[in-house]
Amino acid sequence: MSDVLSRLAQVIESRKPEAGGNPETSYVSRLFDKGDDAILKKIGEEATETVMAAKDVRSGADASKLVYECADLWFHSLIMLARFDLSPQQVLDELARREGLSGIEEMANRKLKEREQSERKT
Repeated sequence: MSDVLSRLAQVIESRKPEAGGNPETSYVSRLFDKGDDAILKKIGEEATETVMAAKDVRSGADASKLVYECADLWFHSLIMLARFDLSPQQVLDELARREGLSGIEEMANRKLKEREQSERKT
């Protein structure tokens, strides 16, 4: 599964302006060229479309619509990661780190770390 993400991440990296990506011929290059806000706006749009597709599936629509929208969301998330010089592997590593932790325990640990960091700043 991660081979697909790795290959896609390599293509996205090649579309960055500093790698020679051309906004005239590449959608990904065009997003990079427009900047952070354009990429983040697209993530928001795709997240909303994914939620709406899930609601449609819940009401009996074909589940392939949700898969399609989720793929768009993941794709644009990969562009966002690349924009901030992060990789899909880092996300996979974080998921692996969380494996076996309860969600409640994970949230409690995160809040504790945030509180400790906040206390250190003051």
